Amino acid sequence: MTSNYIFVGPQGSGKGTQAKIIATKYNLCHISTGDLLRNAQGELKEKADEYMLSGKLVPDEIVLSLLKEKLQSSGCENGFILDGFPRNITQAEQLDKITKIDAVFNIVISDDEAIKRLEGRRNCPSCGANYNIVTAPKPNVDNICDICQSKLVKREDDNEQAIKNRLEIYHKETSPILKHYNTIPVNGEQDIDKVTEDILKAIKMLNFFK
Repeated sequence: MTSNYIFVGPQGSGKGTQAKIIATKYNLCHISTGDLLRNAQGELKEKADEYMLSGKLVPDEIVLSLLKEKLQSSGCENGFILDGFPRNITQAEQLDKITKIDAVFNIVISDDEAIKRLEGRRNCPSCGANYNIVTAPKPNVDNICDICQSKLVKREDDNEQAIKNRLEIYHKETSPILKHYNTIPVNGEQDIDKVTEDILKAIKMLNFFK
């Protein structure tokens, strides 16, 4: 019995973290758009690279072709979790043509919480390690990388106005998706373990009624 889920949520909601945790527990394929594009091979990779190198969005048909290829691989035989895809109703309708979705988990946080979390993000320019001064993982010493002791930096677009703009786009494009699927809301403002616990409870109920 396969299980196919989508995890959605605004930037900073922790949907990627939860997707990885649940995928590992149930031996599901964790798929994000970024990973699909980075790991593309052959002709599809060449086509995707043409757009990315010129700073353009990769067209939906290329992303869906990559996704279809991935879903047919042996690693996805138990099912999958789509992390942050589809992003709009058009992508959702196209996705319906190539696979069946059992449920969508909507990791819900307020815009204020999202702004606070995203403004707290820091990364190491030397080794690439990621931290957050608001949520885990926090550096042991303020603004210093635990691994290489370099000074941490903040992304230029992790400022309040830029984050608000991204959230506005998210809400506008994602609302139709939530109405399109069987959506399960999860409170993303809890501790990571509690969010995981709530998702696991919901999955057990879904499997019970399958």
